[in-house]
Amino acid sequence: MSQEAPCPFCGLPGGRVLARNCFAITLRDAYPVTPGHTLVIPIRHVRSFFDATHAERDDMLALLDLAKQQLQAEFNPAGYNIGINDGAAAGQTIAHLHMHLIPRYLGDRADPRGGVRWVMPEKADYWTQQAPPGPT
Repeated sequence: MSQEAPCPFCGLPGGRVLARNCFAITLRDAYPVTPGHTLVIPIRHVRSFFDATHAERDDMLALLDLAKQQLQAEFNPAGYNIGINDGAAAGQTIAHLHMHLIPRYLGDRADPRGGVRWVMPEKADYWTQQAPPGPT
């Protein structure tokens, strides 16, 4: 019988928490992909977005808005990617629901088109694979 490793999001030190409401917290990602990369996490240990209560989802979205305002004031990014890896097949490595708010900056990627589609690189660039429009 194998024992699961302790959840890194349960029992976080208070100093890591940027904001908190009744059901969720925000903190900066320990391995940021861009400056300001922020996580929105329900306080209750829940694995999937689809298992979160409506109140947890509402509080996560409220903190997502707050985090965006804070990031805009501190880093002034030009855009954002918002994502949830839900399940091992989707790349979830920590079995506690968390939403990524990734600030994007002009020039941080040569061609940012496709955004989150790049989780499947061979299918991300759909615009150069399209046949030119023909007569209708």
